[in-house]
Amino acid sequence: MKAGSVKPDDDANVYASIDQLRRLRYQARGFNFTPNQPVNSLLSGKHVSKLRGRGLNFEELRHYHPGDDIRCMDWKVTRRTGKPHIKVYTEERERNVYLAVDQRSSMFFGSSGKMKSVIAAEIAALVAWRITDMGDRVGALVFNDETIKVLPAKRGRQHVVTLLSEIVKQNHRLKSGNSDKDPTRSLNNLLVKLNTVCGHNALIIHIGDGAGWNENSTDLVKRLSQHNEIIAFDVFDPLERDLPVMSQMVVSDGQYQIQVAAGERALQEKYQRELEDQLKQYANIARKYRIPLIPIDTINTVDKQVRQAFGQVKP
Repeated sequence: MKAGSVKPDDDANVYASIDQLRRLRYQARGFNFTPNQPVNSLLSGKHVSKLRGRGLNFEELRHYHPGDDIRCMDWKVTRRTGKPHIKVYTEERERNVYLAVDQRSSMFFGSSGKMKSVIAAEIAALVAWRITDMGDRVGALVFNDETIKVLPAKRGRQHVVTLLSEIVKQNHRLKSGNSDKDPTRSLNNLLVKLNTVCGHNALIIHIGDGAGWNENSTDLVKRLSQHNEIIAFDVFDPLERDLPVMSQMVVSDGQYQIQVAAGERALQEKYQRELEDQLKQYANIARKYRIPLIPIDTINTVDKQVRQAFGQVKP
């Protein structure tokens, strides 16, 4: 279901609204982004060591005093000066969380539920409200086919409203017929900007469909993951992953259309093979750089899917 003639206020499944996203504040519960995860959470196990929580900040180097923790000894300085020195750390009180919210034309698709772009907006709202309640600062990079809007990380519910308003603004600019856009360029521009904006020790939550991934994307994610934590919500529509069996099917990008024999076995197998290769590449890269990949579909309720992914709701 591409939407070209539907006005933004006509259908909440096609376009997000600020009221809709504000109400999700009351569903933003039952999940968190700390190392203490339920055993059936997608963030448990091998991913738990990457989610360090708030961590420690280096404060000063000083002489050792009786009773100091020997584990904090700086042996290089001690050996060089001949006198024992320790490193003093203070607990990091807050962590910057950045949402990378995909509002490109590839997200303007939905077969029978909501548009992927609306689902991405709802995930962003749930996460932003939850992060604020946890006391961390949240910012966002909302990107479309051409631009990236950066909102700095801040605390407070009013800031969340500002952030969500920008997502809604970008969401309402979506329309069908954008077939000439380059998803690879827009994705890599986003990853370059993330490397510039996020610095070190941030939690980056990517919300999108991963359209346009290439080898350069992998290099950019590698660099980003060296200094930050990354979690990815993979938004998909079931129709994208399971081509329907039909004698004839008309496929359109909003500008052009073509009729194909969707029931042909060769076409089904080729489509499935190429799709599996794409999904496997995305999953392998996530696994390699220890990035939790959380699938969210366009059919089921978003808040329930998120809590289920974090082990709070039984499948």
